Amino acid sequence: MSASGPEEAEDAEAYAEAVLRIAEQIPPGRVVSYGQVAAALERGGPRQVGKVMATYGAAVPWWRVIRADGTLAEPLRGRAREHYLEEGTPMRSRLDEQVRVDMRAAAYEIPRTVGPL
Repeated sequence: MSASGPEEAEDAEAYAEAVLRIAEQIPPGRVVSYGQVAAALERGGPRQVGKVMATYGAAVPWWRVIRADGTLAEPLRGRAREHYLEEGTPMRSRLDEQVRVDMRAAAYEIPRTVGPL
């Protein structure tokens, strides 16, 4: 999402804001994948959503937007586990193994009102 001119910068900013708005709407104990966010916005892909979350996601519940296999990047797993336990997020593995969310049980359907950008 490199922006070379004013229009591209505004477009990138609007995309980031839309991604963060979706993250804010996900209820405690529920998750969506990066790809689901991109599909709801009808723009970008999982990598673009991941980049937005990595760059700007600290102010939103970042642990609710994860990989499609239910995992997060290694450096985030410990902090995410604390949030998952606190929120009662359904997990697929024991707590002493890799943190993996049960994507079916924790699924959140992004409202259609989000729509494309």
